[in-house]
Amino acid sequence: MIHPSYVELMKVVNNDVEIGEEPVVNSRYSIVIATAKRARQIIAGDEPMTCNSPCDKPLSIAVQELYEGKVKIIPDENPND
Repeated sequence: MIHPSYVELMKVVNNDVEIGEEPVVNSRYSIVIATAKRARQIIAGDEPMTCNSPCDKPLSIAVQELYEGKVKIIPDENPND
């Protein structure tokens, strides 16, 4: 089993959303895209924001950063453009 799960990540990302507001993340696809983008940043040389072991893969680091709230997903302002 993967930890954290998609469900746990979605709860963390949508934690600050008020009742009645549109959630930041609606699907697993959004989580996958966000973590993949962050993993590519780490591969390109960005410093990880979490204290993982040096042998952790960039995607694992990106998932952990998202779960710890160190990386935020900013919703697209104009999704229909």
